[in-house]
Amino acid sequence: MTTNPITDAGFATVLVANRGEIARRVLRTLSELGIRSVAVYSDADANAPHVREADTAVRIGPAAAFESYLNIDAVIAAARETGAQAIHPGYGFLAENAAFARACADAGIVFIGPGERALEVMGDKIRAKQHVSEYGVPIVPGFSAVGMSDAAIADAAREIGFPLLVKPSAGGGGKGMQVVRSESELPEALATARRVATAAFGDDALLLERLIERPRHIEVQVLADSHGAVVHLGERECTLQRRHQKVVEEAPSPVIDAATRGRIGAAACAAAASVDYRGAGTVEFLVAADRPDEFFFIEMNTRLQVEHPVTELVTRVDLVELQVRIAAGEPIPFAQDDVRLEGHAIEARVYAESPERGFLPSTGDVLVWRAAEGVRTDAAIESGSAVTSDYDPMIAKVIASGADRAAALDALDSALADTVVLGVETNIAFLRELIAQPAVRDGDLDTGLIDRMPPFEVPVPSEEALAAAAAFLRERTTSRRAHDEATSARRALDAGPSARGRAGGAWRALPGWRVSGQPVLPVQRFQLEGGEVVEVADHAGARGNDTADAASARDGSVWVHADGATHRVRPLTRREAMEVRLARLGYEAGASDPELRAPMPGAVVAIHAADGEEVVAGARVVTIEAMKMEHPVIAGHGGVVRLRTAVGEQVSRDQVLATVVAHAAETPAHEASVTPTETAVG
Repeated sequence: MTTNPITDAGFATVLVANRGEIARRVLRTLSELGIRSVAVYSDADANAPHVREADTAVRIGPAAAFESYLNIDAVIAAARETGAQAIHPGYGFLAENAAFARACADAGIVFIGPGERALEVMGDKIRAKQHVSEYGVPIVPGFSAVGMSDAAIADAAREIGFPLLVKPSAGGGGKGMQVVRSESELPEALATARRVATAAFGDDALLLERLIERPRHIEVQVLADSHGAVVHLGERECTLQRRHQKVVEEAPSPVIDAATRGRIGAAACAAAASVDYRGAGTVEFLVAADRPDEFFFIEMNTRLQVEHPVTELVTRVDLVELQVRIAAGEPIPFAQDDVRLEGHAIEARVYAESPERGFLPSTGDVLVWRAAEGVRTDAAIESGSAVTSDYDPMIAKVIASGADRAAALDALDSALADTVVLGVETNIAFLRELIAQPAVRDGDLDTGLIDRMPPFEVPVPSEEALAAAAAFLRERTTSRRAHDEATSARRALDAGPSARGRAGGAWRALPGWRVSGQPVLPVQRFQLEGGEVVEVADHAGARGNDTADAASARDGSVWVHADGATHRVRPLTRREAMEVRLARLGYEAGASDPELRAPMPGAVVAIHAADGEEVVAGARVVTIEAMKMEHPVIAGHGGVVRLRTAVGEQVSRDQVLATVVAHAAETPAHEASVTPTETAVG
């Protein structure tokens, strides 16, 4: 039997200090290497997939990240308890924490990542830029404002020239960034950036730099070992971002030619070598859209990136395996000249969020999960998983590849269409809309592209989707009836002949059946996301579409996936449908929906109008707290408030909190007197 060099080097057991899809990704490689794996989990993740997939798992605390995944002592204790010789931090949480790396060293545990010096130097944006510039790495013209007065900052800003970008030195994710196009805007921008930086990071140090118009975000994957070798694996295009968060990434970049790839790769390797880097890391650059041969260092991420799979697909290299082998003391098994980029790969991040609601995070139970075939999907969830507000809302990454960029984009679109997530809203429809944009297809990208897209609108369910939802409800009802009738029949047999006679009355409840008349076609009514009510004729003999998926949630709504899209519809009885229609007739044409619904699950923390009070359009009626943020519920038009909730109530997503009846609302007399004739099943 061939010996395992990793095990021989002493890594018999490795602990993965993370959760979700990255934990599962690392566990997969550890299994392939024959290394015993240890997972850690919080109370919220007790039933998560990564817990089952590890060889052993250790609870490290409550749901809150600072009490579990960010608890250095708890993670180190778990490693000691299980005999782990090394810890892989994944990304996020403790991955770039110098104190954690130091704690590992103090405990005699190998940190699968760079040394403390790299973490400390690259962990400070100002220090990192100053440092790499001394090694010939180009940086955006700018300066640190630490210790400078506002007057001195203004003088330095004039020398660099406007527009400028003001940003906190200690932070990330775009928090506190301010664009300054003229000197007159500078004082307010400085005050705002300092205020946000202090609140978010506890540090008001600022960095000012030249604003690169229509920037592209290009990053280079580097590897470095303890034997002095540093290589790069080409670049990734990470320009498609929303609020400074990456959404779609690809490799290679469509605008980087071979010559520029060599230059930007050499700069990335120089940055890594300058801090004696070890392991896998990413050096990020800004490139002007109209000057792709010119690049400027932004920062170095001293860890594995979320988007690392696109590099793996075009290089045929397992980056996690190399991380582990390098940490075990092995040299990189190839030279720079051996690196080849073949084909094209593109990744889309699937988030549990509602694009039509301003990308608010979504929570709930995953009723059905099915990954697309023929592509790589790294997922945090499975059918039955619970998506909570405790952690980042990214639930999966769909990664497709092809012989060229067009083929990869086509493959990604098909894969997204075939990815099924029922029970939790996602951004999949938005992702498909994004990669269909002409500018995206042409590779004409900049970081503001998503912001310029029109507001996202929820796709209208197709006839096939509605028919599948109706068939699902009918088949579920039929199954329940059959179960109930079988139970009744058994009881009747036990009770005697008189009870058996009464059991025949169950036939009158069958779909489309009337004792005194002709069979009528059942009609299923649904309320769509926008409030519209639709009717679907349900053919009793029809079967559900084999290509569609449907499931019902605890709130009674039906989720259905058909025609490459997912929809949530609310079944209505005939009476409920009539009430909704009358309510919608009760306000002026073009007005907003009178029903004010909760945008997400949460707690009602304030009610701003009394029942029966008149409010104007735009008035705040209710405030709910969710995801540790307050979300106001606003009246879309003026009218009289009718409250349906109270302070302290825990509400579900889309629960009606209040109605606002427009002043002109008067139910037509002929509508108010309608008495529905129950000739259809509802």
